Amino acid sequence: MKLTIQAENVLKFWFHELTPKQWFMKDEKLDAEMKERFLAVHDRAVKGDLKNWRETPRGRLAEVIVLDQFSRNIYRDRPQSFAADTLALSLAEEAISSGDDQKLTLQERSFLYMPFMHSEDPVAHEKAVKLFKVPGLENNYDFELKHKKIIDRFGRYPHRNKILGRTSTAEEIQFLEEPNSSF
Repeated sequence: MKLTIQAENVLKFWFHELTPKQWFMKDEKLDAEMKERFLAVHDRAVKGDLKNWRETPRGRLAEVIVLDQFSRNIYRDRPQSFAADTLALSLAEEAISSGDDQKLTLQERSFLYMPFMHSEDPVAHEKAVKLFKVPGLENNYDFELKHKKIIDRFGRYPHRNKILGRTSTAEEIQFLEEPNSSF
């Protein structure tokens, strides 16, 4: 089965138009471009209107990227940036259960697995450690261990507290003053 044009456009943009550095940097211009180009696609994904993308492994990946990665750019520093995390994690779990993850390149898999790293669920992090601990994903594995350490310590990501309207504990406030305390 062939990918939809929209799903292919998502993957082309993410893997070919952007540089790896752009995937994880804060850039208002890029955020605005992503909002302009992909907000309608993101809205459809959140509503569950892209189910046909799940017919192929790369289509599943495109939907996960829209829900997990694009959310963070389109809605940067707003609660909506994390609102689709549960759905993205569920779709990633389905892809793994069906074996679709094994039909992707390592680079593609790293983004299929990213919802596990972004989750505040400790169980998801146990699985993430296993998913990222494969040859070729060592850098992701190292970052997962850093993320897991925060979840193990606080049960959540303290750097999200302000955005989500959560009250930070004294320990979290102290932690946030440390270098590399947020991602």
